[in-house]
Parts: sequence; C-alpha cells; structure tokens
Amino acid sequence: MSASLFDLVIRNARAATASDVFDTDIGIKDGRIVQLGRDLPRGSREIDAKGRVVTPGGVDAHCHLDQPSPPPVRMADDFDTGTISAVCGGTTTVIPFAAQQKGGSLRAAVEDYHRRADGIAHVDYAFHLIVSDPTPEVLNAELPALIREGYTSFKAYMTYDDLKLDDGQILDVLDVAKRHGAIAMLHAENSDCIEWLTQRLEAMGRSAPRFHAHSRPMLVEREATHRAIALAELVDVPILIVHVSGREAIEQIRWGRAHGLNIFAETCPQYLFLTAEDLGIDDSYHGAKCVCSPPPRDKANQEVIWNGLRDGLFTVFSSDHAPFKFDGPGGKHPNGEEVAFRHIPNGIPGLETRMPLLYSEGVLKGRISLEKFVELTATGPAKTYGIHPRKGAICIGADADLVIWDERELTIRNSALHHAVDYTPYEGMRLGAWPAFTLLRGEVLWDGSACVGPRNQGRFIAAGRPSILPPAHLAAD
Repeated sequence: MSASLFDLVIRNARAATASDVFDTDIGIKDGRIVQLGRDLPRGSREIDAKGRVVTPGGVDAHCHLDQPSPPPVRMADDFDTGTISAVCGGTTTVIPFAAQQKGGSLRAAVEDYHRRADGIAHVDYAFHLIVSDPTPEVLNAELPALIREGYTSFKAYMTYDDLKLDDGQILDVLDVAKRHGAIAMLHAENSDCIEWLTQRLEAMGRSAPRFHAHSRPMLVEREATHRAIALAELVDVPILIVHVSGREAIEQIRWGRAHGLNIFAETCPQYLFLTAEDLGIDDSYHGAKCVCSPPPRDKANQEVIWNGLRDGLFTVFSSDHAPFKFDGPGGKHPNGEEVAFRHIPNGIPGLETRMPLLYSEGVLKGRISLEKFVELTATGPAKTYGIHPRKGAICIGADADLVIWDERELTIRNSALHHAVDYTPYEGMRLGAWPAFTLLRGEVLWDGSACVGPRNQGRFIAAGRPSILPPAHLAAD
C-alpha cells in the first residue's frame, strides 16, 4: 500500500480494545481506520505515539446537554461547551436525551434537539429519547417510527413528578421496545417513598442539601430496581438500569441475571469517588454541588461498585453529566436563592473528567484491566446503543476516533476544565493520566494542552439495533 493511501499514520501505538492490547501502527484514510500493522508506509501526516496507550474515543452514553428544564433552571452546557469539554477528556461521541414534554410529542422533542446540536457539536452524537407521556399516538406511531429512523434507545423514569410513569405505562413502553428491537433504560427510584420521606424531613426543618441523601436511601433504589426487573420479566424484554449507586440495587440485578433475565446496568464516577458526606456534614449549602439522584453512598458501596466494574455486572460507565452552575439564578441557586433540597436541580458535571478518572483510579491502580476500561467507556456503550463497530472500536472500517494517553501526574482544577459549569465535584483530585491527543475521524481536536483542528464538525449518528441484545430480541418491525 502506497503512502498516498494514508491521510494519517499513528506510529508505535499500544492499541487497547475491549479484548486485546497489541503494538501496531494505525493507518487512517477518509476519517476511517483502513490498516493495522507494523511498519506501515508513510502517511500524509504522522503522529508518533511513542509506545503510549491508544484507545477508541470514549462514548459517553448518558449526558445531558442543553436539555430544557423548568424555569428558572437552565443547564450551563449547550452542545458547544459540552462537546468541547468531551473532546478534552477523550470522549468523541455523546448520546444525550431528547426529552418529551408532557402534552407534547416525541417528534417535536427530536426536532428541537437537532436544532440545538446541528452545526454546533464538536463531536459526533446520537440521541436517546425520554418518554414522559406515552399516549396511544406516541406508543403506536411516533415511537416505532423514530426507532426505524435511528433513535433506538429510550428512557423512562420511576420518579420526578414531571417525568415519571406508572407501572402500566412502563409496561406499555417496554412492549414497544420488545416489538421494535429497541433498548429501554429505567431510572429506578421509588417516587412515593421519596415523597413520604421528604415531607417528614421538611416537617422537622431538615431541608439542607445533606438531607437529599436521607430522602433517597438505598431501599428506594432497591425496591424500584426489583420492580423494574419484574416488569421487564413480565414483558420478556431486556432493560438497562441507569446510574446504579450501590450494593442493594446491584443485588437485585444479580438476582435477575441469575434467573436468566437480560438485565444490563450502568454506573457513573460519582458512585466511585463521592460519598453522602460530599452533600454536607452540616447544614451549609455547599453540598448542593453534589446533589444528584440516586445520591452517592459510602466508602463500602464504592468498593461494591468497583467489584461490579471488574466482574462484568456493568456494561456502561457514563458521566450522567448534568451541568448546573452553583452560583447564579439558573443553577443550584434557583432565582439566586438557597432552596430546600427538594428544589435543588439534580445533577453534577463530569463529561470531561469521566475517562481520566477511571483510567487513573482504575487502570493505573490495578482495579480494572485496560481492556475492561475500553469496554466500559467505549465498546460497551457503542454496542448497547447500536453504533458499534463504527464507534467504540479500533478495527478496519471503524471511525478513526482515538485517544492517545499521557500517563503523567496532574491535579483536577475547574479552572483548567472546558465546561461552562463553575465547579467540579472532583476539585483537587490527583490523577495519573490525561489525553495527549484526541482524534475525531482522523482529525486531531485536542493536543494535550489546547483544542485544535476543525470545530463544529460533529455529525448525527443514526443508531441501529443494539448489538448487545440477544438475537431473539432483535426482531424486525
């Protein structure tokens, strides 16, 4: 093969996939990987990886960008700042949520989300759907049509008044997933238990951020996870439980799998690196920065999460990036006020730090293998949501979305991050790695110190049927 056939060659790469680690050069043409091998001919451009680890670009399959919120709350990151921060942290594909508004249509939500992303995003993107109003029109017409068009994953909530579905509605949504070969995600927390506890905490004057964790003990996640599994069993359809926080929900997932059910699971950095104490040990408002649902648990549950990452319980490791500023009227201080915990916008930022945190604390400290890192951050999400092997792989024909890792010591500082949020919950953490280069379709977008290369080149990726599902669940329409 002549040198002219390569636009770019990455030399001396220690390539890591979900199954193997091997030394290779990587030949890239027209944005795709076209050859792997030693001593490839010269390309028009060259990068010497110098024996450093090269992984597929990250796929962050659970993040919220420019998602409409009830006034006065507004997300800090749109598709510009959010995807710039993704690039800098090694993520080259994001899958945020087109959220249906009650009384509105799913189609309208998708069209609105395209307007927010098209020509603005710096990385490639697909969309999940959020189904909050499963009317007959949605179930019988809109949702099946959108699945055929490449929106093959959708989320249902078991909590939050403006989003939650009752069990009958969830069964209807799961039935659509089964009939049309989609994957359903469930936010599993018992809404009635949360409301009952919240009212009693408020009656006692316990409204500081730290009481958010008290209103959502593990049992509310355990019960809802068990119920979600039962609903999936009734319909006979795979499901994925998002942002699993600790032992009790994990026990339910293991139970389901032991009984032959296809139950998949996702977790997030906050359940590895934060605890309930980060919401506060007194009544100060600082803990509002870490209010998210489910809340972080304790050190013992962190170890349970690590075990689940090692042994295959988790298929996906996502950021659940929900970017609300701490200061200002549109974020954690709605209308500029300190509010009771039930009114604090839920969520924390983490799109840029997701992969460096797991690489540093997982791979470099021997908690997980390099192959498992790739599986959790790239290949697993891509397979789960129908964009593999185009994304999440180092193989012939895959998009040349690649990260060259620099193993060096650094400290997380919000001032060095690229999101539009005014804090990071991981401020001051010492890391052992950060991307030296991030490439999207063969173009260098991050060179270890600055964003370079073409901007606003992100493309919408129509998702196919999830390849992680058993063949029996991939029936055509």
